[in-house]
Amino acid sequence: MDILNAIKIAATGMQAQSSRMRVISENIANAQSTASTPGGEPYRRKISTFKQAFDDELRANVVAPGRIVRDNSKFSLKFDPSHPAADQNGYIKLPNVNSIIEMADMREAQRSYEANLNVITSTRSMLSRTIDILRA
Repeated sequence: MDILNAIKIAATGMQAQSSRMRVISENIANAQSTASTPGGEPYRRKISTFKQAFDDELRANVVAPGRIVRDNSKFSLKFDPSHPAADQNGYIKLPNVNSIIEMADMREAQRSYEANLNVITSTRSMLSRTIDILRA
């Protein structure tokens, strides 16, 4: 495998994790949103997926962002009859977003992003050292 291919493969991992972090950020931003109409559904959590792709140029398998799917878990209910989105029984539906899970997912995505960045940094350093050796 060419040393530059390692950089390109790590870059695809960074792109996939960056996409994942955007989805997680959207979930966190909407964690407290409610429906705009009485009895309506609030924001539904999204989940980022990955897919394996074969890159013909690199002749290697790489990771790519996959589909963004909706989490179909149940909404939690809160009794608040004065809320504009309350149903006829006085309950409002809250998003199915758990901020603790989202923060753990964000941390995992961040660490994966950083690991790919370290691969790029190390590979660039090795390439630089190789050039220095060839100059001597």
